[in-house]
Amino acid sequence: MLPNIPEFVYCYFGALKIGAVVVTLNTSSTPSELTYLLNNSDSKLLITQASQIKKYQDARDQLLSCHQVIPIDSVNQNDAFISDTNSKNLSELSTKIDPDDPAVMVYTAGLTGKPLGAVLTHRNLCSQTNVIQSVMRRTPDDVGLALIPLFHTFGATTSMLLAIRAGCSIVMMDRLTMDGLFGAIEKEKITYVAAVPRLFIGMIFSEKVSKYDLSSLKLCVTGGAPMPADFIPVFEQKLRTRIFEGYGLTEASPVCSVNRPDAIAKPGSIGTPLPGIDIKIVDDAGRELPRNEIGEVIVRGDNVMQGYYKDEAATAAVIKNGWLYTGDLGRMDDENYIFLTGRKKRMIITSGFNVYPREVETVLNMHPAILNSRVSGKEDLMRGELVKAEVVLKNGHCLDDKEIIRYCKIYLSNYKVPREVEFVKTISG
Repeated sequence: MLPNIPEFVYCYFGALKIGAVVVTLNTSSTPSELTYLLNNSDSKLLITQASQIKKYQDARDQLLSCHQVIPIDSVNQNDAFISDTNSKNLSELSTKIDPDDPAVMVYTAGLTGKPLGAVLTHRNLCSQTNVIQSVMRRTPDDVGLALIPLFHTFGATTSMLLAIRAGCSIVMMDRLTMDGLFGAIEKEKITYVAAVPRLFIGMIFSEKVSKYDLSSLKLCVTGGAPMPADFIPVFEQKLRTRIFEGYGLTEASPVCSVNRPDAIAKPGSIGTPLPGIDIKIVDDAGRELPRNEIGEVIVRGDNVMQGYYKDEAATAAVIKNGWLYTGDLGRMDDENYIFLTGRKKRMIITSGFNVYPREVETVLNMHPAILNSRVSGKEDLMRGELVKAEVVLKNGHCLDDKEIIRYCKIYLSNYKVPREVEFVKTISG
């Protein structure tokens, strides 16, 4: 449970080297969420910042297997931690790794309201970096910016694994300000950035963009949420660099398709399937549909997860005959370009993070003054969607929206907390 600091990378690869499984946790996890995640994953050891230790202490009495915590202080303040490893023979710590051994477990929102641990293998992650590199062709002269959280599969794959696979340098950034972003690009000569649309839209509207030399920036990749098609040419004209939209999901390690530097980019499209990845559009019976007809997007390839940890039923519901059923609706044109049109599953994507309404509703309905609730997504230019809650109060109770939001923050990470609360008399359906 670490932000984008070098220690994230050290700990990630250190765990993989000894054959352990890395469980990457959102740094905004509450003690309630942390209890569930550590217990469900059967984690033995938590590595987190010293400032986050209180969350672990608040959860400790309910933890089943995680009885050790290693505190990491601010960047480059961990000499004792690092020197201790230098005294050991590292060759004795490594172990033989099978490509199909679990490597990383990343929790993603679940339909039932509880997050599911997507188990990604070494083969999944290596195949991802190889195929993305074959398309994006980064070189050791490139400098990438690790801005998306590395605990997110999009951040880990495009900002860390790809950079290491290609031999790039990585500039770590944990907190976003436009001055900090533009300053880093200018000072460090950043050549590529992978991020969610919110960042790139913010760059377009920022009044500070003209104050910095951003000429080093050659390539941007956007994903995690749809990029409004009208903004792509505006971004390219204002920033004088190319931006390519892609598509993926945690269960696919995550990237499945992308618009490519060496091909025509179609505005509004998530591009064509990556090499070695098959994508089809199917009807409710799983039959492939003709081109340009709308159906569910399904994916097959070495990038598809091993399954959800300890949940065979949930795994069987999304992986059928080797195909991953994404729950996203779309169409494919005659040139294999894919256009998303909606979602089959009830889900909100806010700033690239998945939120299942059921999880938020479960928390809301625990409140003693709330009779019922319904959570949905509300369109938002910067975040893609905002979490909105409709709430029915019990007779005789009075709450305002600020009280409800404060209550949700006790149990839910910030991105799951409703940004808007509407009080209604009844909820139908």
